[in-house]
Amino acid sequence: MVAGGKPKYQLCVVIPVRNEGRYLGQTLDQVYLQDYPMDALEVVVVDGGSDDDTRQVAESYKNRFGSLKVLDNPRRFASAGKNVGIKNSSASYILFLNGRTYIPSKNFLSDIVAIFESSEADCLCRPRPLTPPDINEFERAIAVCRGSFLGHDPGSVAYSDFEGVTDPTSSGAVYRREVFEKVGMFDEEFDICNDVDFNHRVKVQGLKSYISPKLKVFLYPRSTIQQLWHHMNRIGMGRYKFAAKHNIFSPLQWFAAVSIIGLCLMLLLSLISRPFFEVFRTILAFYVLVVIGYSLVLYLREKRLGCLLYGPVIFPAIHFGMGLGVLKALAREMLPKRPSGSQGLTGGP
Repeated sequence: MVAGGKPKYQLCVVIPVRNEGRYLGQTLDQVYLQDYPMDALEVVVVDGGSDDDTRQVAESYKNRFGSLKVLDNPRRFASAGKNVGIKNSSASYILFLNGRTYIPSKNFLSDIVAIFESSEADCLCRPRPLTPPDINEFERAIAVCRGSFLGHDPGSVAYSDFEGVTDPTSSGAVYRREVFEKVGMFDEEFDICNDVDFNHRVKVQGLKSYISPKLKVFLYPRSTIQQLWHHMNRIGMGRYKFAAKHNIFSPLQWFAAVSIIGLCLMLLLSLISRPFFEVFRTILAFYVLVVIGYSLVLYLREKRLGCLLYGPVIFPAIHFGMGLGVLKALAREMLPKRPSGSQGLTGGP
């Protein structure tokens, strides 16, 4: 804040990144092409030690737009990057964007301010589907699968077009500056799911949260099964950390973790017992049939052949990737604590 007076900027866009050189330039272009007064906008890119050209891409925009700051995030976690952005901004409203964001509307920023004023909300939420226009068939299949009932929490509003007062936990992204004085900063022990933790605290404080389809942005899905598996691992670990911190039981995540333990146990027992082998084979066949059948449903509904071709691989990566992440986080908590030194990577949904 500017001492003793009105903030110089009305809105700040904070973008914590690491290795997002492929997408960051487009995201910044879409920010600066907004129908919004540039003298009321500041942008803070916080780099978590990228190994690609992310830093160079961000620095190139400093020469084009005077309000842009490019700062370091030594801890690398997106949570820490967001805190760096908050501390180095002065605007009344703070928006957090992922480095792989596609903004479809040129009125996105002006709509944020207008909805804050009309709704009197403390936090604005936005839908964030994984279907930007310039993705290939495999990436679109990942997006469709992750946005479906079998691939995502059905209670989340992250993929809906609902407008009104809402629970911010899964989709809060823009805040009045005063929110950080009431709720605190982002918990830097979180890698992924730091937004879930922060938004839960917003909810607990009883602050008003509002969602609108006008604030919809698109996030780019992972491009390979390996990237999707790694991402779901991190989500599982983050979700476990969130559940442990707030003592909130999530049936879906624990079901995924218990399923992995059960299948591994059944596999071992099936090596020494024919009846266990029959049970294991039946369970596995049922899961495969469900995944193939649901992939067929998505193909018929979306008219996307990729859903049928790739769905039987994508869904196991989602389910078992998250389940294994929960188990890894549980195992780390049970093992003796190691001295902190190494940090993880930033990342989005």
